[in-house]
Amino acid sequence: MSKMKIKTGDTVMILTGDKKTDRGQTGKVLQVSPEENKVIVEGRNIVSKHVKPRKAGDPSGIVKAESAIYACKVALVCPKCGKQTRVGYTVEDGKKVRICKKCKKVID
Repeated sequence: MSKMKIKTGDTVMILTGDKKTDRGQTGKVLQVSPEENKVIVEGRNIVSKHVKPRKAGDPSGIVKAESAIYACKVALVCPKCGKQTRVGYTVEDGKKVRICKKCKKVID
C-alpha cells in the first residue's frame, strides 16, 4: 500500500467514467480513505440510497449521496497553473512538501 498524494480539501479532476456524467469534472475532496485507496469528491459520483428511519423523526426514503472513487481515477488540479497534474515531493526548509510536476510550484 503506497502513500496517497491527494489530501482532504484538494481540488481534483475525474479522469474516468461516462462523458455525460463525471469525466472531466472537477470537485473538492471531502474525505480520503488511505486503507481503501479511495476519495469522496463533493458533488460527484452521486448514488441513491434507500434509507429507513432509525428513530422517531429521522428522514426516510431515497437519499442522494456522494460515493467513493478510487484515487487512481482522479488527478490533482494545481492551484497555481490550473491544470491536472501529477504530484512530486521536494524538501524545503527541512519539510517535505508536495510540488506540481508541470509548473514546479509548491502545492501545500
